[in-house]
Amino acid sequence: MSVTTDKKQNAEGGFLEILKICAQALLIAIVIRTLAFQPFNIPSGSMEKTLLVGDYLFVSKYAYGYSRYSLPFGPPVGSGRLFGSMPHRGDIAVFKLPTDNSTDYIKRVIGLPGDRIQMLDGVLHINEKPVPKVRIDDYVVTAPDGSPQRIPRYRETLDNGVSYEVLDMVENGFLDNTPVYTVPEGHLFMMGDNRDNSTDSRVQSAVGYVPFENLVGRAELIFFSVERGEAAWAFWRWPWSVRWTRLGTSLR
Repeated sequence: MSVTTDKKQNAEGGFLEILKICAQALLIAIVIRTLAFQPFNIPSGSMEKTLLVGDYLFVSKYAYGYSRYSLPFGPPVGSGRLFGSMPHRGDIAVFKLPTDNSTDYIKRVIGLPGDRIQMLDGVLHINEKPVPKVRIDDYVVTAPDGSPQRIPRYRETLDNGVSYEVLDMVENGFLDNTPVYTVPEGHLFMMGDNRDNSTDSRVQSAVGYVPFENLVGRAELIFFSVERGEAAWAFWRWPWSVRWTRLGTSLR
C-alpha cells in the first residue's frame, strides 16, 4: 500500500469520525431539548416586570409530562400527555397558542379545570374570592422621549401562597372588568402579569382556554438577558447590554 493511499484512508477515517461526533452531539441536543430543557426568549412585554423583552430562559419539558408539542415542530403523533402532571396555580408556563397550535406563548397559570375566573375593577377573583392585591412601589420605565414613566405596581398572592408582581397601566382598562370564565375540564386559564398589555385567556377569540395538551413546559430560570433592542450574539457589547443582575433568576 502506498503512502498516498494511507494518507487518503486516514483522511477519510478522520472525516467519518468528525461526522460521527457531530451526529452524536446533535442526537444528545435533541434528546435534551425534547425531554429535559428547552431555551426560550421573551419577545413581548406581556409578563413585565417578571419577564422582560430580551430575557432568555430555560423551560423544563418534564414538569407537566410530554405531549406531541414536546417534540420539535409538534408532529401529529397522538393526543394527551405521557406522565402528565397538572400545573400549580401561579406557575409560569409556555404553551402552544390554541388558535394555531404552533405559536409559543408564555403566561401565568391562573385558572385550573373547574375554576371560575373573573376580573372586577382590576381585581382578580378566583371562585368568587378576590385575590389579595397590595400596592407596592411604581415600576419605572423610560418613555420614547427619554422621560421616566411610572406604572402602578401591585403584589398578588394566591391561595396556595404563590406571590408575584403585576402591572396596572390603565385604570379601568378594557380587561379590568370581565364576565365569569368557567375553565373547562382538561383546560387552563392563563394570564399575563402586565394586565393591560397582555392578550391571554381573557380574550377568548385570540387565546381562550388552553388545552392541557398544549403545554410545552414550565419556566424555571433566566440564564441570559440583554437590554431591549440589543442582540444577544453581540458579545462585544455585553459589558453594557447584558442585564447582569437578572442572570440566574429563578422563576419558581
